[in-house]
Amino acid sequence: MTQNSSRLKGLLALTPLIVFMVSYLAVSLITGDFYKMPISVAFLIASVYAIAITRREPFNRRIEHFSAGTANQNVMLMIWIFVLAGAFAESARAMGAVDATVALTMYLLPAKLLPAGLFIAACFVSISVGTSVGTVVALVPVAAGLAEQTALDPAWLTAIVVGGAFFGDNLSFISDTTIAATRTQECELRDKFRVNVRIVAPAALITLCIYLLTATDVAAPTPERIEGIKIAPYLLVLLTAIAGLNVMKVLILGIVAAGIIGIATDSFGALEWCTCMGQGITGMGELIIITMLAGGLLELIRVNGGIDYLINLLTRHISGRRGAEGSIAALVCMANLCTANNTIAILSVGTIARDIADRYGIDRRRSASLLDTFSCLTQGVLPYGAQLLMAAGLTGLSPLNIIGYLYYPMIMGVCAVLAIIFRYPRKF
Repeated sequence: MTQNSSRLKGLLALTPLIVFMVSYLAVSLITGDFYKMPISVAFLIASVYAIAITRREPFNRRIEHFSAGTANQNVMLMIWIFVLAGAFAESARAMGAVDATVALTMYLLPAKLLPAGLFIAACFVSISVGTSVGTVVALVPVAAGLAEQTALDPAWLTAIVVGGAFFGDNLSFISDTTIAATRTQECELRDKFRVNVRIVAPAALITLCIYLLTATDVAAPTPERIEGIKIAPYLLVLLTAIAGLNVMKVLILGIVAAGIIGIATDSFGALEWCTCMGQGITGMGELIIITMLAGGLLELIRVNGGIDYLINLLTRHISGRRGAEGSIAALVCMANLCTANNTIAILSVGTIARDIADRYGIDRRRSASLLDTFSCLTQGVLPYGAQLLMAAGLTGLSPLNIIGYLYYPMIMGVCAVLAIIFRYPRKF
């Protein structure tokens, strides 16, 4: 195969992403309404196009490739989490956990400090839990409740939680992305943390200052009564997640706790509890369909050589350490766009990043930090990423409504780019 034909094949393999972007983003921007084009329909259009351009394969084989992507182990794991998260969120809401948590929050914090307090809480929970999805599941319903009680923009409060969730996803010692980055770069967790925290801590502080300076007094009702027992399911979820329990086990415990407390406090009966769980699961239906369509689409892109083309393109012309670090950053960002999963993106390009780091004298602690940080940046603003889809599903918002308020991931990205340009921190 000639170089030109190989390049054209690689470009063609990536065009389904362009079709998706045009179908979803362009239509939404032209109409001025992000609800006009359902994201599931945009993925369907892109998926049909991806199947159509897959050459040298019989139609049945193309469908098999697509189906393999939808049934990918990581995709199915996400779907299980979505199902359990929907059941837990609706059970907790019906039982009164959200109202009780909101009442306690408003009692403890002045209304002006709610955004900053919510960001700090999300940062603390995510770095303890090690999963941005788990943080979103636990805190987004609280953010939605606060928005309802205070008349603050729900998209803004939801974005605060999502931003804080990626702070911990990037730094936590038990985060999948941290473990993947350090394993592929063959460095220690604590050493990677020392480099990484120097890059992202300024972003977190700047974001916190923004929330403190832009917050305004709002009319927040004073809660008459705080039912502490109804906060227990959230506390159980947070504590067990902090203890390192698997996120699926955490959600199952949360569902059981919400059901027991709900029945004990006459918030609902056993059958009503089952109805609530069913409603929560049903509410995740579109999210599950989107996840499966995205998995199939991205698998076809991989089969057609799109990811390999990106890797070769980004590593072809490297000169100097800054160029090498920029290539590592671009490599993981593009892989993340094609996989919609920051952990998989790191695993996909980690070995290549290590080779680049060794060839150009880049400290492996630094290459691990760059992989983790830029993957979290991309995942944090990806409208079809699990975190934004989950946040949108729990609040009834569009992912694009939330993206405009994602201050932390964007500021983190700027800080990471500046770290490459100015070789910061110089110690590493």
